[in-house]
Amino acid sequence: MENSIYVGLSSQISLERRLDALAHNVANMSTPGFRATGMKFETMVSKAAEDSSFVSAGQSYIKTEAGPISQTGNPLDIAAKGDVWFSLQTPAGQVYTRDGRMQMTSAGELRSVKGYPILDAGGQPLVIDPNAGPPEISADGAIYQNKRQLGSIGLFTISPNAKLTYFDNSAVIPSVAAQPTIDNPHAGVVQGAIEGSNVDAISEMTRLMSVTRAFERVDALLRGNEGTFSEAIKTLGSKT
Repeated sequence: MENSIYVGLSSQISLERRLDALAHNVANMSTPGFRATGMKFETMVSKAAEDSSFVSAGQSYIKTEAGPISQTGNPLDIAAKGDVWFSLQTPAGQVYTRDGRMQMTSAGELRSVKGYPILDAGGQPLVIDPNAGPPEISADGAIYQNKRQLGSIGLFTISPNAKLTYFDNSAVIPSVAAQPTIDNPHAGVVQGAIEGSNVDAISEMTRLMSVTRAFERVDALLRGNEGTFSEAIKTLGSKT
């Protein structure tokens, strides 16, 4: 009986972590460039009782699949094409994002919607002429004003073996330093467009309801086992 309680508790821990991940995804399904959280689970065999399977608490990871690209017509909006990321300079150091919504300061600095400088391939902030009109950005990320190149959007590749952690909005910090992407025919920039979240809203909402029901079923089972256990103790401990 005790083993069943331990199995139920391990299941609840796993389900709770899954609920947190799903809720986070659903809350950000409209956030440009957001990358969804996934969970990996495995069963563990108890050393005390090898016939009882316990569920691990689960390991989270950030999904890197691309989101849908939508046209905005805004010359300061850019979307990354291919398996590359834009880079921002932040108090936490250099971070990476697929959210290409740019803003220009009065001094011509290109910044993210959160106010972080957008970097070129060398890790330097991008600055254009604030009085020369909207920039033209080519497919390779080069920035032009009046047919004169003023810089180039930095594109970076993150190792598939790197562990990603979230930073602010939809940016990530990899455990392994990202590398600048140079002359990659499969990577580039689309001006006047932004990339949406890679959260599948319908699937995540369905999973959220399913996991919620599963959590409630396990909770009911544990409460029933607790009541049975208590009754057994009372019966065995009573005087005959």
